[in-house]
Amino acid sequence: MANDWTEVGVDWLGGMQFSGRNNEGGEIIFGTQKGEQGIAPMELLLVGLAGCTAVDVLHILRKKRQQVDRFHLKVRAKKADSHPKVYTKIELVYLLWGEDISDKAVRDAIDLSKEKYCSASVMLGKTAEITYAYKINQDGGRETEVKE
Repeated sequence: MANDWTEVGVDWLGGMQFSGRNNEGGEIIFGTQKGEQGIAPMELLLVGLAGCTAVDVLHILRKKRQQVDRFHLKVRAKKADSHPKVYTKIELVYLLWGEDISDKAVRDAIDLSKEKYCSASVMLGKTAEITYAYKINQDGGRETEVKE
């Protein structure tokens, strides 16, 4: 019988720095130690959102037989003035490289991810306005405009 549970663990590394791991051995360092930089706990929410939607969109595009040679997702977020642990605006920009990638396929993949597959989108969308845009780079590196 397959394990139906996902397990993660967090270990304190000293100061305000932690190491998080999943049961497959994936690891991320977050928090900060005096004089060092790391991923702050609030940024972990954005990493979760980025990872969730990036995997979804790329998987959907591959199923639609879109030839994606390279993929990058940029996420920007603005915290609320009144509460430092709440995001009020999140912007996602998907950057795709490949020949003949269809605008419709990209739009459909993003819509499916944000509405059906990526629970982080739904959760963060309760407190933040989330915008989605993309750029397709094809035909010898020609870059198209950002489309929302």
